[in-house]
Amino acid sequence: MAANAPQPPKKDLVADWQRLARVFIRPEDDDSRATLIKYMERILFGLHDFLKRHVGITEAKSLRDLSQNYMRTDISEEPEKKLADVIACLINETAPHAVNVASPYFVGHMTSAIPFFMVHLKTIVAALNQNVVKLETSKVVSVIEKQVIAKIHRLIYDFEEDFYLAHVQNTETTLGVFTEGGTTANLTALWVARNAKFAPKNGFSGIENEGVAAAYQAYGVNRCVILASRLVHYSLRKSAGILGIGNNNVIPVDTDKHHRIDIKALEQTISRIRSESPETCILAAVGIAGATETGTVDPLGPMADVCRRHNIHFHVDAAWGGPTLLSAKYKHLLAGIEKSDSVTIDGHKQFYMPMSCGMVYFRDPELLDVIEYHANYVNRRGSVDLGIKSLSGSREANSLILDSALKIMGSQGYALLIDHGIQTAGAFADEIESRPDFELVTRPVLNILTYRYCPQKIQQAIKDENQDRRCSLNSAINRVNRDLQRLQREAGYSFVSRTTLRGDPACGENLVVLRAVIMNPMTDMKILREILDEQQNIAARFCAPDLPAV
Repeated sequence: MAANAPQPPKKDLVADWQRLARVFIRPEDDDSRATLIKYMERILFGLHDFLKRHVGITEAKSLRDLSQNYMRTDISEEPEKKLADVIACLINETAPHAVNVASPYFVGHMTSAIPFFMVHLKTIVAALNQNVVKLETSKVVSVIEKQVIAKIHRLIYDFEEDFYLAHVQNTETTLGVFTEGGTTANLTALWVARNAKFAPKNGFSGIENEGVAAAYQAYGVNRCVILASRLVHYSLRKSAGILGIGNNNVIPVDTDKHHRIDIKALEQTISRIRSESPETCILAAVGIAGATETGTVDPLGPMADVCRRHNIHFHVDAAWGGPTLLSAKYKHLLAGIEKSDSVTIDGHKQFYMPMSCGMVYFRDPELLDVIEYHANYVNRRGSVDLGIKSLSGSREANSLILDSALKIMGSQGYALLIDHGIQTAGAFADEIESRPDFELVTRPVLNILTYRYCPQKIQQAIKDENQDRRCSLNSAINRVNRDLQRLQREAGYSFVSRTTLRGDPACGENLVVLRAVIMNPMTDMKILREILDEQQNIAARFCAPDLPAV
């Protein structure tokens, strides 16, 4: 029977108070308890073995076929299954068609293995069910959260001990907030920047109260823009749309040959906007510490200096690269981040936490005051609820997970993971360059790289041929890499993602590239060579007919 097909309820499955009380407090019967213990013991103490056995990487059953099993839309009046049956269905029918992101052969996205102890921590957090936006539903958990925020703030900004003693449990100041993810963290940073820029003055009660149109009129502005590299995460455009700035007003700034924002181009863009459109407000500039597509890091120090000279809020999106600060060997790659006004970091990326956890930090501990909200039943004026300066109305205690993980791993433990990813990515880049039929497109700065399948003869022809022929060859190689990535994914043994990067402007087509993210500590060069071997075999068997003759 299909997983979602109607099933007649068993006679003993009746929604009454007696059964509800049992379900609410404990498993219905011994069978349910035994099933729960059997699977939870495997997950809690042998997570990766469990995933290897029960979850495929990217099994080749299409989403269209899968969706046919999930067409039912009514809710049964009476219970349909016992807990034991529900768990068995999740394990035997759902899990095999999920994606085993913990596999060391899954190197395509910023989602990877988590340490087994994270499942224990997540379980405890779920059981406690603390809502940390208000003290009345969290108490000491909110106190712990402020301490964790201070620890990560110190990792970024590294102020003196006296500063942190003054602010770690200060009820009047805020060093940062946890959010639901990096998108919400970036939104919060720009929300703060917007409100600070259009603060109350001379009969104007502020943009948060009166809206964008009134704010622009009060400040003599007709447009607001945000400057960022072309590689900036699309959450910045989302944020600009939500905040009323307009996503078309996220202005792309050219990058250099290393895919980092060009400082000279940034200066020129600022000068051009201010000379040609003096009524345009440059609200913020965004630096990237670990670009989603290439892993590159913008020159954060010089960007901060430019922003300071021009009175522009400088935000760093370090959702990916932020934990690199824990590595004594590689933290220099983020030099200048301490000069930023705000920083985003994702916990569910290189802090290896379960989905989902974002954080945003502010250099000025009073800056978050510009987004204060109060209500009579919670977050009352004079209270110290964390939700006063947060977009979230409810939020689980992710801070307990991060706090515990830092204690279990230590900074050195996390450094080992960071170092492994960066070093393995570098070795993988060398391996790609050693293979004549592959072309390295972006060499890794952190632990992300891009490359493409492109036979040596075609690589040479692209360099030698005229423009029309060069464009035609690149177009053909783009098709081959799209097919190659899809076929490897559908084979279900390993996975890399794909994206597009700027190509020859004369061709009007971007380069399709394969993208590898080296995050899993179990991913080694043996596995990465196997992935390249598989790609080479797929290309030879299925893609060769599409290759142009040269």
